[in-house]
This record gives sequence, C-alpha cells and structure tokens, in this order.
Amino acid sequence: MGPQLLVLQVAHPVVGAGVLEHSSFREDPWGRLLRTLLSLSTVIYGGERGAALEGERLFELHKAIGGVDEKGRRYHALNPEAYAWVHATLVQGALDGHRVFGPGLPAAELDGYYQGMRDVGRMLGIPEQHLPVDYPSFRTYYEEKIAARLEANQAVWDVLESMRVPKKPFRLIPGRLWRPAGAGLGRLFYLVTVGTLPPVLRERLGLTWSKRQQRWLGRFARLVRVLMMFLIPPLRIVGGIVAATWNVRQLEAARPASARRDGAR
Repeated sequence: MGPQLLVLQVAHPVVGAGVLEHSSFREDPWGRLLRTLLSLSTVIYGGERGAALEGERLFELHKAIGGVDEKGRRYHALNPEAYAWVHATLVQGALDGHRVFGPGLPAAELDGYYQGMRDVGRMLGIPEQHLPVDYPSFRTYYEEKIAARLEANQAVWDVLESMRVPKKPFRLIPGRLWRPAGAGLGRLFYLVTVGTLPPVLRERLGLTWSKRQQRWLGRFARLVRVLMMFLIPPLRIVGGIVAATWNVRQLEAARPASARRDGAR
C-alpha cells in the first residue's frame, strides 16, 4: 500500500508542494519508502522513548521546509492540517491493506485501533484538535478531505510515473535483469495503487479503471492471502521490531551529549 499512500499524501497541495521541491523521491524512491517504513516502525515498536525521539527528528527535518507552490500559494511542511493528513493516510492505509489483502479488521476492533493510531499522532506532534476523537469522526474527516482538499498536481504525476517505470533498488543489479523485472513490478505497483485509491479521487485524477483491472487486482489479492497463511503472526512484525530497535539506538547516538543527559534524568 506504500505507493497508494504516497499518492494520497502528495495530492494534498501543501504536501505535494513540499515533496515536489524538497524531496528526493524521484531520484531515490526506494530509499524514501524504506525511510517512511523505518519511521513508522520506530513510532509503533520503539516504545514511548523511541516514538518521542522519532517525533523530534521529524519535527527538525520538516521545520525548514516551506516556500511558494506553482500556483503562488505559500506552504510549510509543519502546517498542522497537512501534517495531520499524512498521519490520516497511514491510519486508513493499514485498514485498506487489511480489507484488500486480508479479511479486514473486525468492526469491534476499529475504534481500539484508531485510538492507538491517535496516540501515534500525538507522539508525532499533531495538535489534539486535528485528531478526530473516534473512528466514525475520523471517517467523516477522511472522506471530507478527499472530497474537498485533494487535487491533481505535478507531485502526483511524478509519483505515478515513478511507479510505472521504477528505478533499480540497488545499482549493482544488471540492467538487462532489471528491465523486465522492473516493468512487471511497475505494472503491479500501478495496479494496486490505482485500484485502491478512493474512486472519487481516481476520477478527479483522470485515472481509468476497468473491470479487467479489478479482476487482476482480485487475483493478486487472493495470492497474497494464500502466501500470508504460511507466515505466522509473530514473523509479520519481527522486521518492524528489529528496525525500530536499531533506529532508536541511532537516534540516541545522534543526540547531543547534553540532551542525552537530560533525557536520562
């Protein structure tokens, strides 16, 4: 669901402008994806200390990002409304992933899941008033943002193009091997991304979606469900836990000595 989340995020005009002018996703899309996964894993699996450190890092990273977009509108990466929208895509993205590629989260668990992700939002520094109080309120907020705030922009087209023709994740991969593999992967990325976008946004972006594409997405989703049967639940999160543990150590080591002493107290 990663590419779908990125499309949803950059369709917000503030996020799109910041990514277009300040992000390296066009030159290093795989690195951008891995950094996003590492960040989210740290907030979820790194404990309260890890979440706080990652929140501080993200604040420092984004506080200098700002400017004027292609339509003459001023923007800043720490705009609370835009920052909250990025978090909202992560909240709904996991649910969409469960719905498309798994059995879906039971209705009785939705609010508990949302309250946990609301805590994540607070740890990331999102103001309380930008975090809906419960899951029904969140769904209303999410649908209203899609209907009234998201737009087609250059960042959206760049993201979609980077999916169609993905760059090599490692430079050492021979081009003759990557070209057919990358073409197939690009088609799969595009299929999942366009197929899981909210229909109203898909239409606004002018992206076509056919019954044939829907059948192919359904077949791929069934394959994922079958493969997941062989992956016991603990193994599904061990990668996130290991990544979070490593990243928390890096964040601690990168802090000034005075800050580390203050944190220890």
